[in-house]
Amino acid sequence: MESAASKKPCCERVGEFFKSAKFLIYLGHALSTWGDRMWNFAVAVFLVELYGNSLLLTAVYGLVVAGSVLLLGAIIGDWVDKNPRLKVAQTSLVVQNSAVILCGVLLMVVFQFKVQLTTLYNGWLLTTCYIMVITIANIANLASTAMSISIQRDWVVVVAGDDRSKLADMNATVRIIDQLTNILAPMLVGQIMAFGSHYIGCGFISGWNLFSMCLEYFLLWKVYQKTPALAFKAGQKDTDDQELMHLNVQKETGNSENPVEGSQLMNETAEVKKNTSCCYQMTEPIRTFKDGWVAYYNQSIFFAGMSLAFLYMTVLGFDCITTGYAYTQGLNGSVLSLLMGASAISGICGTVAFTWIRKKCGLIKTGFIAGVAQLSCLTLCVASVFAPGSPFDLSVSPFDEVLKHLFGDSGSLRESPTLVPTIEPQIQINATVFEEAPQVESYMSVCLLFAGVIAARIGLWSFDLTVTQLIQENVIESERGIINGVQNSMNYLLDLLHFIMVILAPNPEAFGLLVIISVSFVAMGHMMYFRFAYKSLRSRLFLFCSPEQKPDPNIPSLPNSV
Repeated sequence: MESAASKKPCCERVGEFFKSAKFLIYLGHALSTWGDRMWNFAVAVFLVELYGNSLLLTAVYGLVVAGSVLLLGAIIGDWVDKNPRLKVAQTSLVVQNSAVILCGVLLMVVFQFKVQLTTLYNGWLLTTCYIMVITIANIANLASTAMSISIQRDWVVVVAGDDRSKLADMNATVRIIDQLTNILAPMLVGQIMAFGSHYIGCGFISGWNLFSMCLEYFLLWKVYQKTPALAFKAGQKDTDDQELMHLNVQKETGNSENPVEGSQLMNETAEVKKNTSCCYQMTEPIRTFKDGWVAYYNQSIFFAGMSLAFLYMTVLGFDCITTGYAYTQGLNGSVLSLLMGASAISGICGTVAFTWIRKKCGLIKTGFIAGVAQLSCLTLCVASVFAPGSPFDLSVSPFDEVLKHLFGDSGSLRESPTLVPTIEPQIQINATVFEEAPQVESYMSVCLLFAGVIAARIGLWSFDLTVTQLIQENVIESERGIINGVQNSMNYLLDLLHFIMVILAPNPEAFGLLVIISVSFVAMGHMMYFRFAYKSLRSRLFLFCSPEQKPDPNIPSLPNSV
């Protein structure tokens, strides 16, 4: 017997989909990620252009962003939990886009008047502009983190309701949007800067964020109207009930106590308020930070979350590190762009595979299969270290390059570069930097490396979606924000460690060692997940064989996950 929905005409079903809360979330997420990807790509280029041929500002910006999320992730998540959903989403949206617009306008001023700013106050005014750009851009990134936690980790769960398959489909669609915008948005803004200028690029990004902010604000309101469940929040309701009960108790005790007891109670209340307004509030962020990490550790999906974080400790991705190494191995910009496209297609295949495998095998087993697939593909990367054409050489000290930069050839300590800017020749950012790639004897090593990296994206993104949905399903509603905030902090921590690892061993001869360390961390991450999966599946089997046994509270309750 056909359902009522299937009896509707095709045009009517399509119209209902475009008006549904699910589609509106997709549209809003596409607008948001498009702006984020354009800005993340452009701000790095802008900072390099501003400081000549130095990566100092880019490195400082990356360090500030990673450190901020690492320290404030739990606090941001706690703020998401303790406030109404619509207020959190709209506030994060306005702060993020306003910060990007302000930063874009400031960059336009710096690009237009850089020579004049350099001569004022011995260059300190321009240095102040650099500090303001990095600070405002960091605020935008923190607001983007809050927006991501709110929409992708909370709103999506509420819109999907109790339908786990719908939640999996929505997570996969959101991730496909991420993959597409990660390629197309930088291409667009890159062409604008190439055929126009950095000044025009800043103006375009600022204008886009202004337009996107208004449209996303409207879309959030429409989703909120179409999903009444978003108006109710478990943590907020419990807090309101506790405050109401506290007021009722005070009212009842106030009517029954004598004046002496009443005055004593007033004195104690005044003292509590005094402590609350001073020391208590000053130490509240520290307590929130501690409580967030303790709550994360006590979660049943702790090992699953840790396994995802360990995957960030790797050089086997399409970032500046891997592309820089590929250049030293003779690959030009055209080949790298094709490889990046193949990586994106592989990632999309991984998201599609996630939904199919989950329906066949269940959520927990999907993560196990994805982990095995990723590790199997990464064996090609390990093989590339010892293949012909590999520059891997343990006789070359990985610290030689660092010592050379610090002390120079004479052995005396070099003077540290100052942030006070000077007039330097600007590098041609718009030109292709891979025009003349160095020649190598054999391409077998680099081919094996990128074959493993691209193939492993299928397992990587399937595993990422698995852990994401495990967190969505098993973390209670009142703790979704703070747990996902700590998860973001863990991801940034391991990502920061992988950059430190590269700084300590920057020469191509040591890249093979970095590959082996990266695969080791990925393997440790999946071992953590295998432990989690084994414990969860064993508990499900035990409960199935012994129906009278009470479930273990430390085991995730996943009715459709096995």
